[in-house]
Amino acid sequence: MAEPRIGIYPGTFDPLTNGHMDIISRATKVVDKLIVGVAEHTGKDTLFSLDERLDMVGEEIAAIGKAVKSEVEVCSFNSLLMKFAENVNASVIIRGLRAVSDFEYEFQMAGMNARLNAEIETVFLMASDRHQFIASRFVKEIGRLDGDIGHFVPAGVKQKLIARLAEQKA
Repeated sequence: MAEPRIGIYPGTFDPLTNGHMDIISRATKVVDKLIVGVAEHTGKDTLFSLDERLDMVGEEIAAIGKAVKSEVEVCSFNSLLMKFAENVNASVIIRGLRAVSDFEYEFQMAGMNARLNAEIETVFLMASDRHQFIASRFVKEIGRLDGDIGHFVPAGVKQKLIARLAEQKA
């Protein structure tokens, strides 16, 4: 019997968007098990703590239930992505692409990762047309300016984001 194909979908998920959820759902069609890897140290100034981001991702994956086609696990990592992939026996890295600008960065990253471990493939999934423009940084900015973010994030994430932004304003 063949070993299960384990994939990792890494990211900051600050906050988790509908675009992320779309990639998660679609990635479960190409792997037997998907690990959503929430990056602990990202070099980015995150709005939510690691634990908050892990909780948000876990809650939203639980909410979509049967829409996912394989087992999904959520965990954090604070190492090189390829080291994390090796530690969880992943053979596939899933990356979402929204635009040509994403491709250039992701292409370079995939090349570097292949040099670190040629046995782990990078698979790119194009964002669905309704999610191509969604970026966490834009969602946060729209929220800071009191815009409607309901089209860009799951309802639970929307509530948490609005509350966090209100805390910052107070």
